Amino acid sequence: MFGLSSWDCDLSQSSAHLQRLSDDLCFRMRADCNQRPEDMARKALKLASWTSLALAASGSYLYSNKYLDPNDFGAVRVGRAVATTAAISYDYFTSLRSIPYGSEEYLQLRSKVHLRSARRLCELCCANRGTFIKVGQHLGALDYLLPEEYTSTLKVLHSQAPQSSMQEVRQVIREDLGKELHDLFLSFDDTPLGAASLAQVHKAVLHDGRTVAVKVQHPKVQAQSSKDILLMEVLVLAVKQLFPEFEFMWLVDEAKKNLPLELDFLNEGRNAEKVAQMLQHFDFLKVPRIYWELSTKRVLLMEFVEGGQVNDRDYMERNKIDVNEISRHLGKMYSEMIFVNGFVHCDPHPGNVLVRKHPGTGKVEIILLDHGLYQVLTEAFRLDYCHLWQSLIWTDMEKVKMYSQCLGAGELYPLFACMLTARSWVSVNRGISHAPVTAAEDSEIRNNAANYLPQISQLLNHIPRQMLLILKTNDLLRSIEASLGTRASASSFLNMSRCCIRALAEHKKKTTGSFFRRTQISFSEAFSLWQITIYELILRVKGLRLTSWVSTLLCWLFPAPH
Repeated sequence: MFGLSSWDCDLSQSSAHLQRLSDDLCFRMRADCNQRPEDMARKALKLASWTSLALAASGSYLYSNKYLDPNDFGAVRVGRAVATTAAISYDYFTSLRSIPYGSEEYLQLRSKVHLRSARRLCELCCANRGTFIKVGQHLGALDYLLPEEYTSTLKVLHSQAPQSSMQEVRQVIREDLGKELHDLFLSFDDTPLGAASLAQVHKAVLHDGRTVAVKVQHPKVQAQSSKDILLMEVLVLAVKQLFPEFEFMWLVDEAKKNLPLELDFLNEGRNAEKVAQMLQHFDFLKVPRIYWELSTKRVLLMEFVEGGQVNDRDYMERNKIDVNEISRHLGKMYSEMIFVNGFVHCDPHPGNVLVRKHPGTGKVEIILLDHGLYQVLTEAFRLDYCHLWQSLIWTDMEKVKMYSQCLGAGELYPLFACMLTARSWVSVNRGISHAPVTAAEDSEIRNNAANYLPQISQLLNHIPRQMLLILKTNDLLRSIEASLGTRASASSFLNMSRCCIRALAEHKKKTTGSFFRRTQISFSEAFSLWQITIYELILRVKGLRLTSWVSTLLCWLFPAPH
């Protein structure tokens, strides 16, 4: 159904050639069976020599073209994926069938089946590489939407991406730029700075002395991606026949739409320049410059910028970088992208977000890398999303229901609100900005991801496709905040509210022709922003007073020794 890859075809042609040669040799030997023994021995030696030469030539041909890697054979990749899917489906179907649903035994056994299945899926992704790793990474980022057994297991795929050999790197650069490495670079590090599912990055120095980062696409991923997506689509449809309540076609649809864009590095370069221009008023944001003269669809040259990963607290402590400042900057940056501009960087895992102190000024900077995956939000979606977050922040439950349903949640709007905020329904009703997330609540949310998996998969299949990457982005950002210890701070919600107010006011001003009405909207916007600033100031003063009281109390309880 899927056909063999071009490498399989070449291998088959080589095998067919050897078979014809062998048949011809056998025919000649039978024809010569009545000849004298010495003639037969001489001819047998001659034929053996030709056979050995043919086998050696074929082997050399296959090896020099790297066709001996079984991961490149379409039949192997398909067989491995089908076998893994069948094993996972059989495990779920048989293990849980006779256990009462919802019982303690059922929950414990389900967790074990989740873990076994997640490990099988992880092994499949590592073996088939490329597109499979990319999709596995996407699933691993959905912390509050999928069972923890899956997300924690699949997270390792960020650090287990394959590496292309230097011979393959040279081949891609030669084919795309038409020159050898030594003609383009003064030096080129053989060991990559990092490897991802689709490409790897090397540090290099140009002949004019500029230090650059060279992103090179894995040579086989382009040819394999379309076949891999087709295979995933067929397997997802097959699983749906066995388990109708699970709907994962949204995952295939996202891969179909986004993978071709991520494989086009020229598109990535344009995204980088667009976001740098769009957020140029943030002096803390650094987007590496693109060198277009040496960039193609498979090779991207960028300015080389060093920094520590955004979740590396040790690096920040060594360099005296305030984690709260980084968290505030991230919140401002992403609120601006989502609510104001509707152009969102959707892969903010720690390897793509670095922090540093600028070598010249000493100011803290966030370095944003890997601009292949962006979500462009329609105006209608962006405005509904603004209204929804405003309703969640200010606990207007009627509007939470209304705008959740506008975004396709239907009667599952409570679940949708919990997925969006990663908070319990009790906290959503109390007000998500009123109290931080507790360990118990976080555990409850993660358990609910397993308990409500059929409803979550149904919801993901019905909400607008734009929302899928936003949910992934939210979960990645929450993971960063959790590692920094700054999750769900009041200031992050206030920054979001500011951006929502600005975005909604701008839309109202654009849709009215009355100068008086536009002035009225501007005053209302300014007043709302002023109210938020006063509220934030009050929270800071309260925090300072509380700190002072705690400090005084500690000094009184534990006086310094004389």
